[in-house]
Amino acid sequence: MGPSLISAKATEELVLKPAARDYFKELGLRTFINAAGTYTSMTGSLMQKEVTEAITYGATEYVNLDELHDKVGERIAELLECEYATVSSGAFGAMTIGLAGVICGMDTKKVSQLPDTTGLKNEVIVQEAHDIAYTHALINTGAKIVSVKSAKDLEKAINKNTAMLWYLNANTDLGEISREDFVALGKKHGIPTFIDCAADVPPVENLFKFTKMGFDLVAFSGGKGIRGPQSAGLLLGKRKYIEAARLHTPPRGTTIARGMKVNKEEVLGMLVALELYLGRDHEKEWELWENQIKLISDSAKSVKGVETEIHVPPHANHVPSLKIKWDESIVKISKDDMRKALRDGHPSIETVGNKEEVGITTWMMDPGQERIVARRVKEILENA
Repeated sequence: MGPSLISAKATEELVLKPAARDYFKELGLRTFINAAGTYTSMTGSLMQKEVTEAITYGATEYVNLDELHDKVGERIAELLECEYATVSSGAFGAMTIGLAGVICGMDTKKVSQLPDTTGLKNEVIVQEAHDIAYTHALINTGAKIVSVKSAKDLEKAINKNTAMLWYLNANTDLGEISREDFVALGKKHGIPTFIDCAADVPPVENLFKFTKMGFDLVAFSGGKGIRGPQSAGLLLGKRKYIEAARLHTPPRGTTIARGMKVNKEEVLGMLVALELYLGRDHEKEWELWENQIKLISDSAKSVKGVETEIHVPPHANHVPSLKIKWDESIVKISKDDMRKALRDGHPSIETVGNKEEVGITTWMMDPGQERIVARRVKEILENA
């Protein structure tokens, strides 16, 4: 009688227990395999279980927001062997508050004055090749971008209004001024330097490299390679600038960064994501990515007329990546139509590329998904 009763009860619970809600399905949204990378439009990365547990824990208690930022900032600085740190609202938010801190220092009247920079140092010097759309994070403060080409031009551009020198690590190879020379110029003229490393993890060494190189401020995205909350980031560097930057952040109200709030859940999630990332076996992870990319590459080039190239971008998104190309007179499908076929298929697969090639990475996939991608890529190319 006992076993049958237990069995009946278990069956009843199984039948009556509601299934977990599929929120995206309820909203009519398709999920997909991410073979593209950590793009904001594709919602970045997936957080690990320990990170989401930290976020859930953070939602269960009240704490003082400033005290939390203080404690977590100290902990991150200890982990990354730098002077100080804070969790920001992404790398973009880190750029805005970092520059605001440089412009205003600890003067709360100046803090409330922004984005009116009347009477304040309000020029940021940027290499022409680094002056991309994301410099909008700098002009949010009311600052003006001064674009230069060479070290000589940079020194000529320095004047009493120069607040900061800003460098884009992703475009290192495009500018005439090296990172080391940029830092040296800042020190020579007593002007703080800031490097944007939003997508520059991996390698893990970058989390330490640029503060040790001498940059006064360094920004990283939290929701890319580190796999923290998508709306979080890291601002690392000199304590005096980061403490000044914090004057522009919540809970303070009359500031330009009041809307760049980082809540307690995200702060904890970012800390745990960083701890997990630092403890990861990076060599083993790299080997996994190489094997995954090779599997997809071999599958694609087994189709007549298809060529592949495995490469690693030198700076941002520094992971094994794949370019797939083909002669469209032999394989009769365009690159755009190939990407559409992958997106519209089952399961949906997102890739990158242009009219010349289809681009694939595997570092945002769950292990095993590379086999699905390899099979679908070959299937579409073969049937074209």
